[in-house]
Amino acid sequence: MVAMKPAFKRILLKLSGEALMGDHEYGIDPNYIKRIASDVKAVSDFGVEVALVIGGGNIFRGAGLAEGGMDRVTGDHMGMLATVINCLAFQDALENQGAFCRVMSALPINAVCEDYIRRRAVRHLEKGRIVLFAAGTGNPFFTTDSAASLRAVEINADVMIKATKVDGIFDKDPVKHADAVKYDNISFDDVVQKKLAVMDTTATVMCRDNDLPVVIFNMNNDGDLKRLMQGEKVGSMVS
Repeated sequence: MVAMKPAFKRILLKLSGEALMGDHEYGIDPNYIKRIASDVKAVSDFGVEVALVIGGGNIFRGAGLAEGGMDRVTGDHMGMLATVINCLAFQDALENQGAFCRVMSALPINAVCEDYIRRRAVRHLEKGRIVLFAAGTGNPFFTTDSAASLRAVEINADVMIKATKVDGIFDKDPVKHADAVKYDNISFDDVVQKKLAVMDTTATVMCRDNDLPVVIFNMNNDGDLKRLMQGEKVGSMVS
């Protein structure tokens, strides 16, 4: 039986920048971002307090440019600005569907969004606004996975949810291996020891040390996010 109230009160959803590309090779697919925004709004309307962290890989990757000779700190700052672009695009998609949301940046960019202030972010969530955390942690050398786990802990989220292109966590890449085995539930220690590509080690350890469960699911499956909030078994749980 479907739960009449949300399984989680407050969530942090982590989207990769690549997720916004849809079928494009670069940038943002307006139709795809509209569909994802619709799923997020449905969850918000269900009574869940929703925060998001979005990567910037569809526009710019600091680590990739560093390999080509660019200064790593400069590259990472450029990557942070790419996440701001994505958050503004997602804010627009949400507002076009009638949602109330705020973009909060770890880098001060007052002309286009608010500065990240923890107490203000929590207040926005309590008022039912969707909050998008931009610019990572504001520091180089940290991934948006680490930023997502940090923000999730700071706002006291019940769960961190990471959207991917596969149906959960597998012992090997299910796209390349038909015999890949899916883990419905797995511990943080096993994720680290088995070197499963769930998220970077810093983010994994932060979630483990703060007892923050992580769910990995396929964002391409329409309605799965809402079903997860209704208490249905979706994706893989790390706890």
